[in-house]
Amino acid sequence: MTALLSIYNNLTNRLAAADWMVPTLARFVFAAVLLVYFLNSGMTKLGDGISGLWTPSTGAYAQIFPRAFEAVGYDSDALSFFHQLVVVAGTWAEFILPTLIVLGLLTRLAALGMIGFTIVQSLTDVYGHGQESALGAWFDRFSDAAILDQRALWILLLFVLVIKGAGPVSFDRALQPRTS
Repeated sequence: MTALLSIYNNLTNRLAAADWMVPTLARFVFAAVLLVYFLNSGMTKLGDGISGLWTPSTGAYAQIFPRAFEAVGYDSDALSFFHQLVVVAGTWAEFILPTLIVLGLLTRLAALGMIGFTIVQSLTDVYGHGQESALGAWFDRFSDAAILDQRALWILLLFVLVIKGAGPVSFDRALQPRTS
């Protein structure tokens, strides 16, 4: 039994020494699972041409402020400056934050931003779009609820990056001052 415990302890000590793999794998999984999702979502919010970067599509308002947009008869010009600012910022966030995470640049800050973005996105889905049926429940026998289950895993992945940073293969590491 002692030999078995020794082998186990040796293995777990080696794994603990390889903790650099955790943030590197977290960024890889983020890129593999969520990068294209967020980039495609951002693309649906862009307006026409280059000016679409600061004049989002009407679909952007319908996605981000569905009830307010409906209340003004689907006229984005009737929405306040605050609404327009949030839609532009939300659209840019869907491009900038995931890209920063994949590059490993300002990773902790970008991951915090993505956590906030995911929470707001989830609340908008439930309360703005009436997707209560997609909410699901924790500690049930189903693991596929689009909001609680899936987005809890997204947020856990992002918390790994907030806590551990980007890892050794990143711009964050390359930009750190060298100590002698």
